[in-house]
Amino acid sequence: MEVPIELDSLRTLHQDLIALGDGQLRNIDKLCDELRSHVEAFRKLLDKPPKSDASRTKLNSGTLQTDEVEYTINKEFQESTIQLADAIDIDEVEAAKLILNAHDDAETLGRSPTLSAVIAFHEKRQFLLESLRMLMRNAGDADCEENLRREQLQLVSDILEVKDGPARNGSLYTRKCLNAMVDIEKWINALAERYQGTLALGQPTSPEYEDVMRFQRSSLAQQHESLGAIMTSLVKGGYTAVDDFYKLLDHLSTVERWNNITAHLVPAALAFTSQYGSPDGGGDLQQARVLNKRIMDSKESSPWVLRNLQAAVTTWWLSEYSGWHMEQRSEAPTAHVDLDMEAQKRSDAFLQALHDGAFHCNLSLCSQTYPDDGYEPIRSGLTEFLLRDTLPLAPEAAGISSFLRDMLMEQVESFVNAFITHMPDTLRQFQSDEDDQRKKILGGVQPTPRNTLYDQDLHLERFLVIIAYAFDKRIEAAESFWADPDSNLYGFLQWASRRQSTPRVGAFCEMLRAISRGEECATAAHQFLLDEGNVSSARVRRSTSLNWGQILSELTLYATKIRDNPNSTRTSVRYGGKPNPSDIDEPESALMLECYLRLMTHICGESSVARSWLWGHDGFHVLDVVFTLADLSVPPRLQACALAMIRALLSNKTTEASSMVWTTIDHWASNPSPSILAALRPGKSITPMICMEEITFDSISKTFDQANEFVALLQTLVAPCDDEIGLHDALPFPEQLGAAYRMSGIEPYIDFVFDKVFGSDTPFAEDPVQSRILTGNILNLATTCLGTFNENLVVLANRSTVAVDTAIETSSLAAYARLHPFSRVMEWMFNDRVVAALFDAASQDIDEVATSPPSSPIVVMVLRSIEIMNRVMDLQSTYLEIVRPLIKLEANGHRKPVLNPTLASFEDSVAVHLDLIVNLALYSGIGNQELAITSLRLLEKFSSSKKLNVSPTPSRQRSNGNRLVAVLEQHDDLERVRTSFLLAMQYDGRELELGPAAPGWIIKSVVLDFLGRSLSSLPDRPNLAHAILGFKCTGATLTVEPEGAFAKRTSLFHSIVQLAAEYPDGLEAQIESWSSSIRQKAMRILSTLRASPLTSVLTMGELRAADFLFAMFLRQSVITGETCFDGRVLRDEQFLHSDSVLALSQYIDQRSFLLEYASSELRLVAVEGAPTLKARILSTLFGSTTMLDGTQIPNVPIFDLLDFLAFELFNPSLSPVTALFDSVDFTVAIDFEPDAIGEGGEPQLVEQLLALRLNELRKSGYLDNIHDQEMALVDAEGHVAFYKTQKNLRSLENYRLRTLRAWSNLLTLATSHSDLDRDGRTALILQGLQTVIPRLERYAADGSPESIILGKLVQALLFQVDFKSSTLDRSKGPDTVDDRLFNAFRTCLNAVNVPDGNADLREVLYSICFRYLTGVAETEDSAARQRNITQTVAISGKKTIGIVCDDAYGGSGTCRASAVLFLDALAAVARIEKSNYMVDSLARTNFIVVLVEAIRDIPNELRESEAQETPLLLAYYDSKLALLLTLSQTRHGATQIVNGGLFQMIRDSGLFSVDPDLGIAIDNADALAKYYKLLLSVIRVIASVVMSRGSQNQQTIDQAKLFLSENRPLIVAIFKRQARVGAAATEDPTVDVEEMVELLVLLMTMTAFIDFEDQRDPKRSRRAAFS
Repeated sequence: MEVPIELDSLRTLHQDLIALGDGQLRNIDKLCDELRSHVEAFRKLLDKPPKSDASRTKLNSGTLQTDEVEYTINKEFQESTIQLADAIDIDEVEAAKLILNAHDDAETLGRSPTLSAVIAFHEKRQFLLESLRMLMRNAGDADCEENLRREQLQLVSDILEVKDGPARNGSLYTRKCLNAMVDIEKWINALAERYQGTLALGQPTSPEYEDVMRFQRSSLAQQHESLGAIMTSLVKGGYTAVDDFYKLLDHLSTVERWNNITAHLVPAALAFTSQYGSPDGGGDLQQARVLNKRIMDSKESSPWVLRNLQAAVTTWWLSEYSGWHMEQRSEAPTAHVDLDMEAQKRSDAFLQALHDGAFHCNLSLCSQTYPDDGYEPIRSGLTEFLLRDTLPLAPEAAGISSFLRDMLMEQVESFVNAFITHMPDTLRQFQSDEDDQRKKILGGVQPTPRNTLYDQDLHLERFLVIIAYAFDKRIEAAESFWADPDSNLYGFLQWASRRQSTPRVGAFCEMLRAISRGEECATAAHQFLLDEGNVSSARVRRSTSLNWGQILSELTLYATKIRDNPNSTRTSVRYGGKPNPSDIDEPESALMLECYLRLMTHICGESSVARSWLWGHDGFHVLDVVFTLADLSVPPRLQACALAMIRALLSNKTTEASSMVWTTIDHWASNPSPSILAALRPGKSITPMICMEEITFDSISKTFDQANEFVALLQTLVAPCDDEIGLHDALPFPEQLGAAYRMSGIEPYIDFVFDKVFGSDTPFAEDPVQSRILTGNILNLATTCLGTFNENLVVLANRSTVAVDTAIETSSLAAYARLHPFSRVMEWMFNDRVVAALFDAASQDIDEVATSPPSSPIVVMVLRSIEIMNRVMDLQSTYLEIVRPLIKLEANGHRKPVLNPTLASFEDSVAVHLDLIVNLALYSGIGNQELAITSLRLLEKFSSSKKLNVSPTPSRQRSNGNRLVAVLEQHDDLERVRTSFLLAMQYDGRELELGPAAPGWIIKSVVLDFLGRSLSSLPDRPNLAHAILGFKCTGATLTVEPEGAFAKRTSLFHSIVQLAAEYPDGLEAQIESWSSSIRQKAMRILSTLRASPLTSVLTMGELRAADFLFAMFLRQSVITGETCFDGRVLRDEQFLHSDSVLALSQYIDQRSFLLEYASSELRLVAVEGAPTLKARILSTLFGSTTMLDGTQIPNVPIFDLLDFLAFELFNPSLSPVTALFDSVDFTVAIDFEPDAIGEGGEPQLVEQLLALRLNELRKSGYLDNIHDQEMALVDAEGHVAFYKTQKNLRSLENYRLRTLRAWSNLLTLATSHSDLDRDGRTALILQGLQTVIPRLERYAADGSPESIILGKLVQALLFQVDFKSSTLDRSKGPDTVDDRLFNAFRTCLNAVNVPDGNADLREVLYSICFRYLTGVAETEDSAARQRNITQTVAISGKKTIGIVCDDAYGGSGTCRASAVLFLDALAAVARIEKSNYMVDSLARTNFIVVLVEAIRDIPNELRESEAQETPLLLAYYDSKLALLLTLSQTRHGATQIVNGGLFQMIRDSGLFSVDPDLGIAIDNADALAKYYKLLLSVIRVIASVVMSRGSQNQQTIDQAKLFLSENRPLIVAIFKRQARVGAAATEDPTVDVEEMVELLVLLMTMTAFIDFEDQRDPKRSRRAAFS
């Protein structure tokens, strides 16, 4: 559909133009193409088809066709369409299209289609106008890149059609803009009248109606403002005609309201006056004279409704027009004109315009459009004084935007330049008139009603303040005053600084302050004041011009009066705004002094030269004078100015300056006056100094100005000094501060701030602006106090070898922890009043916060309050567990406890202020990036807290089990929060062009961090993250609402799925860390949800429905040596030292999530029995993805996804060895977090360890030499770089191991679940082995963790191999396939012999070799396959057999059993090959004797083992006995076993001498069965030995006979059990003795034991039975 596409394209164009203005746009060509495609839309501007009967008839027909689609529409849709058409005055069919196009947005954002359509309509207009405005601005920007500017000028010409068309087309377009502005004004008025009419009639209004009206008023005002800026650019670009100026003047004459809408027209009016009034403009003198006559005559012939605006236009015009008459001209229009008379008329007209309110209008406009991002009481007071009878500029739907304000100030700047340059005589005249008027008033001559100074004209003062507003914060413009000392502007400064009255001094100071921003301008202003004279006598009240001498003299004089007046004590004087005539000569003197201090404050704060000059001035002791002016007896605002001056002196402060001010301020606050000393009764416990301190603080807390500036000064004082090294190991004040009369430290100052101001109801708390500003400063102070405390010092003191107590700047670590303001601020954070105030500060009206600029007091206050909560949550464990106990230990009775002891943690406070959760969630979506980030980080901490994530109270419970979710639902804000998060997750292609600075990328990253960490901290409990993702929290479970966004697949969860599947990893085949991190975080969230039992089923179902697995595999690419990560390839020497390693780690981590998910999906498919889906998944894994339409698309097969093991990184770093840092134990600094690669943790602690060590060396005198210091710093940097690189390397290794495990698991599953036949599966497994074996050989050489994972994979694959498969049939082809298996065996055998090998790895290797050997034995041609095995073992060396034997005897866990099994398999092969190598090798290592002797210890070991260890121990015995059995099957092996004392060990073990019905003591439920199984294994060995040695070996026969004879009772019992004779008939059926009986009969037969028994007992032969 056309409209959404156009709206989206306009939105993209608008964003690209913003990025261009910010210097962040990479693809300029794309922007130019976008602009060309919108030329026609720009030409149409705001044209819209009007309502028509034909469209209404078509709508009522019941069908609607749009974009070749025919819709059947119902009555409800028709009514909505008509309402929309009426609301925005548009054709009904177009209105219907708007509603249809807005349907999707309406569902996603939870709005009605009508409201969404209204928003889309106005957004389209606004984006169009804003794009055109920025295009016009760039085209007129002389600083713009030449080619780009030329291109944009061409586009402007195309839009205006002036290149190939007539020149008047530009004028027509200008009028089109003006007509559009007039239409908007009428529309705004109509909306207001309609709304007021609705209210007047008492008709109810729905919330949607309110939203529509509010949005339309705001949007229309913004459109009007954009048009005003466009028209201004058209005028400045020379695209207009003089008739356009006439049209604007005609319209201005009819404007009835002085408001912001009217102000939008002012920049264009000013531009027109410059264009057609100035000789430098685009008009001629004849044209200018005609215009001049019309403007001058209109005052009498057609006066405007707004007379002050008409007067202002007159002054603008005359200032420019007078430029034609600066020099004598001979042009025809002035040939016969009395120029002097005309000049006088212009001057008279100008002065009359001033009396009509011209400068009032100008100043009102400048002051009320000035950005309100700070509190400036002096300028505000001066402005109010100068505008005391002026109508204020009434705000309309929206304020003035920064771009129009800048345009306005540029035009005002032009007016100022023109007036100063073209009308100097007029300027001097009204200055002279004002001076005369003032003298008459002061002398009582002027006949005024009240005869006061407030009735005099102050036009020059207004002009000076207008200059202040116009040039403030515009450094480049202000430089024009200082660039040329011979310029008119500099001459004006010199002229205006002379012979000033008191009010003019204040105005001049404001102007000088405005044009002295920045180091250069401020230094120029300092030089200007310095050049005009030196400090004069303190009794001299005026010099001829304003200079440092006059300023310092005035301040010194006033300070002297304060000191000399004994009656003005701190306790009795309360200045309320009416000065004492004996102290102040004129009513404005206090304001003048304030302006002096304000100017000094500004210049000192901006200029280091001026600051140094004041600090070092011999005749002016700045701290003494300024602190005297801060006396409690002076007016509060003057005192505040003095405190601000002290703060300015601390700009770029040093430790010395800070200590000096702290000492002075402590003396100032605690120095008692005589009245205080007299008031204290003898014997009173409180000292005069403490009493005076309390009085000072009480006085300061009474007024806003004092309290605010004092808090700001404290914040400056506690901030780190510029000469600190960043360790934050020093106190921000002298350690013994105040020790003479109280406990040392600044605790009283902190208590004043939080007790008397923040936690109390102050007199000025009802003023929201003052309250917010003060609260913001208090929170700034708290943030600084908390942020400058180095908690790592406590950690390092307990764990490192560095002597922290002596290394830090503070006397001891205990003093640091006790005296640092962190400790007292943290204590106040657990005070009920302060906590309540903190939460109140954070909980502000969301709409007001959303519409306020980032620098506004309300936003600053909210932001700082949330930052403090973040810091408190981070630092509370350090405070509660370490600092607070230390303070208690050293506290005395003088310390006032302030915290609530019932609060065990900050979460306890949050639990009773849960409404904050709603605000935090909503702040995250209002568009303020910094506030959103800070809110999300705090929300993350709260949502991860187990204390807060519990079931809500019954009154708040809404069928969910989480109190945080419950509070969102209680306020009905959950859907609003979901929507804001959903919008933040929308992918915008411009993010790739802007990079990590893109606002969209930043908010995505923070939201994903919040969701990921919240879910990972509480994965199995419903929490806030689950609710925001779209799940419904019901008790302890999660469900999905049938008609909710999750069910419709439009939830935040599905947006994250889309991000994971589609967000690019970088640009131009390059993987970039910032881009790849989005997919990594998204996939981590999905992985957490998939792994959690709470969300696994829902997550797997949605991922499957989205074909997520197949989409992700299609995106995979193979990492090669040429793959670029953040601009570097893998072989780059700087790879590990840069962000490239982060990009690689993220990419590998993404791979692990995908492989883990594929494993889960494959398991689930196998359980569900979905053969089609399983076949599709396996096909994808092996290289071909089948799409839903049957299309086959090749993808990277799983075998190629082991690419992350195929490269080696260049890592030449060796551990730095330096004598200076040898004693430092850096292992304490290792705080490795796999997900925190490259930041925090270890490198930060390393840096601080090094800094502490450097402090130690510095204090010990080892670094007195500059060269030694430089070398030490170089060594320290080397250590930091080394440990950072090592951390990056370890982090990368963790990611690789995780991905390798996932890859191994997936390959194992894929081969085991494959539906291929036996031969096909075997071929698949062999391919996997071919991929893995070389890497196993490589990693096994050094025993790295990768080798264990790879070994287990080979093990799993080998156990799946069917050795009887035709694939392995050597008769059908070459030996290549078989060689792969043999290669696996050989590789593992060689790896066993690795020096200092890993026992866990060897266990796996033994298992692999065992499986190969047993598998080969299963084949038909096993003899041929085994021919090289023994030889290979022999080649591997005796050491290999020795290692295996050592593991078989003393290995840990299952390793020894695996080693024995391996030896057993080798022995079996040797037996088949008729080789004695294994027997000889084992005999040589004495291992056969060890095996035989182990039989003796079996009963004891079983009795001493725990129940859980018994099965493993029995398995170990079984393997040992199996090995003995295999060895005994050869004559040579049997001989070695017998020689090892087999029968004696059996006899010593007592295995055959126990009660046959009880067995030995085995802690197992099947103890008897285990016992008989053990006996069977031993009897097997005995029988095998006897058989192998043969009946001719009489020694063995005799030993066997003796064995049978000695154990005759047990043997009889076994026979009875087998025959089920007597009690044995009811024995446990699990005990199987059949084989045992057979073996015993075999032994008896071979040894002729029956005959032997008969010979021993002749009577037995008569019984003819064995019993």
